[in-house]
Amino acid sequence: MSSAIEAVKALTTGFATTFKHLFRKPITEEYPEYKRPLPERTRARIILTRDPDGNERCVACYLCSGACPVSCISMQSAQKENGRRYATWFRINHARCIYCGLCEEACPTSAIQLTPMFETCEQDILKLVYEKEDLLVDHCGKDREYNFYKYAGIVTEIGGKGEHEKEDKPVNVKSNLP
Repeated sequence: MSSAIEAVKALTTGFATTFKHLFRKPITEEYPEYKRPLPERTRARIILTRDPDGNERCVACYLCSGACPVSCISMQSAQKENGRRYATWFRINHARCIYCGLCEEACPTSAIQLTPMFETCEQDILKLVYEKEDLLVDHCGKDREYNFYKYAGIVTEIGGKGEHEKEDKPVNVKSNLP
């Protein structure tokens, strides 16, 4: 008899919850007109940023493609006459991207960054494959003052060996011999 009372009590509780919500006004957000404010650290669409001098930050080191768990990033590297590396082409397949942020964390130059723009729906799945021209923006992104080549120790137009910020002069290894 007690199990029948417990069953009726559970059934009554369930119906009471349903009855309580039956007369509430529904909460509907009209999506295209009203866009809910997103958290500051929302990760969505990927962009490629520039350094403060206006040059591309990406040095095509392949760390972002290596860190990507779904292999949606691919690129080809090259080097300019002045010593700067760059990506001749850079491709991200947003149809495969899971927006984990591992590519952003792996990037040593802060070139690849995730933005809060999440509206990337397309009828044709091939339109979700973005090339370098689609990803490259004309600003520095989150790291406004960082310039990889000022700290890298690579000979470029910024400076030679031992002339970069926080870098010691090169050591002559032959002077260390006994």
